[in-house]
Amino acid sequence: MILSKSANPIWRRDVLAWCCYDWANSGYTTLMITVFAVYMQRTVFSSETSGTTGAVVWAWSVAISMLVGALLSPLVGALADARAGKRFGLAITAIGGGAACMLMAIIPPANTWQVVSCFVAANLCLELSLTLYNGFLPEVANEQEMNRVSAAGMAFGYFGGGLALLLAMLVLSFGPRFGFNEPAVLLRVCIFATGAWWCLFTIPTVIVLRDQPRPVSSGSIRESGSKAFADVVDTLRNLRHHRTLAFFLIAFLFYNDGLQTVISQASTFAIQELKFTDRELIAVILMVQFIATPGAIFTGWISDRLGRKNTLVICLVVWVVLLASASFVQTKAAYWVMCVGVALVLGGTQAVSRAIMGSLTPRGHEARYFGFFNLSGKATSFMGTFFFGLVIATTGSSRAAIVGRLAFFVVGLAIVARLDLRNSRVQQ
Repeated sequence: MILSKSANPIWRRDVLAWCCYDWANSGYTTLMITVFAVYMQRTVFSSETSGTTGAVVWAWSVAISMLVGALLSPLVGALADARAGKRFGLAITAIGGGAACMLMAIIPPANTWQVVSCFVAANLCLELSLTLYNGFLPEVANEQEMNRVSAAGMAFGYFGGGLALLLAMLVLSFGPRFGFNEPAVLLRVCIFATGAWWCLFTIPTVIVLRDQPRPVSSGSIRESGSKAFADVVDTLRNLRHHRTLAFFLIAFLFYNDGLQTVISQASTFAIQELKFTDRELIAVILMVQFIATPGAIFTGWISDRLGRKNTLVICLVVWVVLLASASFVQTKAAYWVMCVGVALVLGGTQAVSRAIMGSLTPRGHEARYFGFFNLSGKATSFMGTFFFGLVIATTGSSRAAIVGRLAFFVVGLAIVARLDLRNSRVQQ
């Protein structure tokens, strides 16, 4: 990998290949909160016959995949580091996720729990693939480049996700002209295409990127797995000696819970509370995608000038204001306005968090530490979606669940504000 400082690192071959996976998986993450959510809640579990069951199953399916992904991520990361296998692992998890999407589309919606199982598998593959993918960031960018490269990846992702969503919108709009009159069929076409998109655009990433040369475990997979587990335990014990990294992971655990719940459940809020139609929901998420693209790039520019910590603090303050205002959103127009604010800080918050983690990660142990980053990010996020579904099941309303995430942003902001992120890279 090229790590020398570059005036414009984004156009390097390895950086472009790295960004390409953001493009690849964002087709899934964007359609997941629109097409997949609508398909699960209005076709697989029709609200006319099952009430709020679809919304509950949707939230809990996301929660289960997040929980399993959080528990497995550190082990997968450590194993990838031990065998210099980030590239191979990324290929397996990405193709597996894409295949699960295509299978989900092929299975008839009447086979309810087979469809749900495919969705859980796809979402789990996404979680594990991001651990391996993020582990490449410190290898393709040096300290000076990391803000711009991380932000560029987010921008690629939001633009690619927006393009995939636009294509889905065209399929749903013009499908009837070609004889596809059933909405469920059109949704299944979009889901199948999502899996194909994910697989196709992963190819440049796995062809170009290579794990950095390092001593590789020569034992069996079982021996490597045992060593990887021991490395995870050792890393967890050592975190207490690295105060800045430990507290950043705790802060990320809190504010990312709110962020992930908003991402995965905002569509449920729109569907259940504001009665958005399929096309209205896709239109608002499409707007979020394309505004988030320049938002992520702008955040990278701001980070170079104000510093990563200050930029993250600004993003979290905006999130606090947005979540506080959610209780007053009663109309579709107000929801659109709130989503504009979300779009401006969504990609930026993720990009600057990833850059901070990259700057703290020790060389040669990227996947292992990003496994803990993923664990921290998902350790409570599954609880957010679980309780979101529980609130809907008990009250029939999703508004209180969204506003309830406010406290997590406040706690995360309070911790980040006290951290000194200068020269805090962990030394192994």
